[in-house]
Amino acid sequence: MAQPESEARVIRRLAKHPLGLISALVLAAVVLAVLFAPALSPQGPGVSSLRDAFEGPAAGHPLGFDSAGRDILARLLHGGQNTLGGAALALAVALALGVPSGLLAGYYGGRFDSVASWLVNLIMALPAMVVLLASRAILGPTVWVLMVVLGFLVAPNFFRLVRGIVANVRNELYVDAAKVSGLSDARIVARHVLIVVRAPIIIQVALVSGIAIGLQAGLEFLGIGSGDVPTWGAMLNEAFKNIQRAPLLLLWPGLALGLTSGALVLLAAALRDVLEDRGTAPTPAPASVPAAATEITEAEEEAGERAGLLSVRDLVVSYPSGDVVHGVDLDVRAGEIVGLVGESGSGKTQTAFSILGILPETGRVSRGSVTVDGQEIVGLPERRHRTLRGDVVAYVPQEPMSNLDPAFTIGSQLVEPIRYKLGLSKSDATAKALDLLRQVEIADPRRAFDSYPHEISGGMAQRVLIAGAMSCDPKLLIADEPTTALDVRVQAEVLGLLRRLQRERDLGVLLVTHNLGVVADLCDRVAVMRQGRIVETGTAEQVLHSPRDPYTRRLLAAVLDHVPARAPLEVS
Repeated sequence: MAQPESEARVIRRLAKHPLGLISALVLAAVVLAVLFAPALSPQGPGVSSLRDAFEGPAAGHPLGFDSAGRDILARLLHGGQNTLGGAALALAVALALGVPSGLLAGYYGGRFDSVASWLVNLIMALPAMVVLLASRAILGPTVWVLMVVLGFLVAPNFFRLVRGIVANVRNELYVDAAKVSGLSDARIVARHVLIVVRAPIIIQVALVSGIAIGLQAGLEFLGIGSGDVPTWGAMLNEAFKNIQRAPLLLLWPGLALGLTSGALVLLAAALRDVLEDRGTAPTPAPASVPAAATEITEAEEEAGERAGLLSVRDLVVSYPSGDVVHGVDLDVRAGEIVGLVGESGSGKTQTAFSILGILPETGRVSRGSVTVDGQEIVGLPERRHRTLRGDVVAYVPQEPMSNLDPAFTIGSQLVEPIRYKLGLSKSDATAKALDLLRQVEIADPRRAFDSYPHEISGGMAQRVLIAGAMSCDPKLLIADEPTTALDVRVQAEVLGLLRRLQRERDLGVLLVTHNLGVVADLCDRVAVMRQGRIVETGTAEQVLHSPRDPYTRRLLAAVLDHVPARAPLEVS
């Protein structure tokens, strides 16, 4: 799992947070005192001397004795072991049930999401106290069993929290970019999703811990728990019975409960502030080398006999509302730049997404064939499709800033796919990433490597995405409106960069665009798309200078290059 902050950095920055430091020290003091209860109070919590009942502090007994002549300090420390241990057990059960199921439901959706959400709503409709009372009657008064039941009851809180956040994050463009780079779903969730949910989970952990401690104390206070086990709630129960004779007995367990619950909440808030502060560069995660792709079948070998690095035949892309791509045929050869041109909504991006295998949930290829480097990808399992992304087919998206995860530095986002796909060490992957930044003509590669996305310009961000696409030496590059969000001068620089990289690496490039100027400047061949269909194909010179289809002529007529400049506004 990727850790955007090392433990040492978090500790150092937490130490500089006054609220976090104080709450951490209080909580640490409570936990240490409870853990070392036998050393701090040698006398056992059940040792009783009736002649010492209600006696005040004495040598070796700094807090005095309770109504049964038992040492208050011993019961407070040993009782903390049961109280905090029970809360930890409830928390562990809730986390184990709620977080993984929330991640799966939020990231994948579908039937699992529907069934899990229905079960969660059912559990949340149950009155917790009534369920706990019934559990005690059926399972017995053991505090540990009740805490397991409590963990089951509060797990829906983690599920709904995680599911809601993940459902929003999975549609972010940088998640799609990570998929196209060839990262597995597990690595994407660990790297790009968990970092988003970690701060809310930390807060929820504190709240659930407080709830668990409070409910356990409440049950013990009502006399529902096991009376032979010392807990802070049992101490409150015993103190309340004798409140008129010894009101001070309420102070110690109440103080322990208040300090622990308050320190948990304050520490969680401080940790949230520290983790959400983007001022320090993250550490890239270790990666493993994926298993080699399985051998190509005979059917795939037959498909590979087609001409071209990319071959699309009779492609139909369907959604519940209808087809959006209708019978598209398209080819891209090695060393060739093919422009896929059309107005917004013509189906260009849907065609590109079909080739990449990243259609939205409700979209599917309902007919046709797509081969990339001789391998049929329609119907290909996601695991095998993932092996093609990054080192066979790469993707340069539009809106560069939205395709970079704001939680990680540029270098971290470049290094991760390199290590995962190529199996390089951290130092070798870093060296390759810096070299890629030089190749895409970034003047200060180290500075860009150490920067966060918000610290660089849009043009530099687009160069970073191109560097990422080139990182695993792909054969086919799909560029979706790569210059849309850039000004004219930066557009020209990026187009020149793409042209140079294509020539140096003998890349096949599918350029998705609506900009005929980009087509004229960059493309060898052009396919014009309208309403999900290819209406004209040919060389760039033929399509731009002698178009056959009326739609192509209308597109060319809409270009204002030959229109005279507007007269200046007259000011009266």
